[in-house]
Amino acid sequence: MKMYVKFDFNTLCKKILDEKLREQGLKYRLLNFGEVEFYESLTQEQHKNFKRNLEDYGIEIIENQKAALVQKIKDAIVELISSEEGISVKASIYIAEKLNHSYGYLSNLFSEITHTSIENFLIIRKIEFAKELIISKKLSFTEIAYRLNYSSVAHLSTQFKNTTGMTPSQFQKIISLRRKLSHTNGQYLKAV
Repeated sequence: MKMYVKFDFNTLCKKILDEKLREQGLKYRLLNFGEVEFYESLTQEQHKNFKRNLEDYGIEIIENQKAALVQKIKDAIVELISSEEGISVKASIYIAEKLNHSYGYLSNLFSEITHTSIENFLIIRKIEFAKELIISKKLSFTEIAYRLNYSSVAHLSTQFKNTTGMTPSQFQKIISLRRKLSHTNGQYLKAV
């Protein structure tokens, strides 16, 4: 039996942070986008232990403010894309307003740190989310294109193919075939 689950990375990370901070008995409050404000200074040993505990979950402490702002940009993009209402505003406006900086500054900083553009990261995340939506089989290609703010299914299809090397339809067929083979193999194993 297979089960498909949907999860929110931000909620998951906040929960892990909260648990790990409580375990260490630290006084803190969680702020937006993975920020933690401590009410007391951490000792070097507390910092080291906290960092080690987070590494088990693939979470790392960002020591550099520029890198922290780039992570906030990435988080804002993921939040925008995965919104239940879909993308209803230009990403540049959303990011600038969310982070209270000019988009030009954020764009230059993002490129400096990641060696790619915000637009490129946005496209990659949109296509990854489109894959999740295709796999879940809850929305049609038209609904996916609308939700991700593409002008048409053709536009979605072009970006999907440029990013993955296949069209959304080809991707959907591969997923269907894998499900069928998985189901058939499961039936075969039950029969044996």
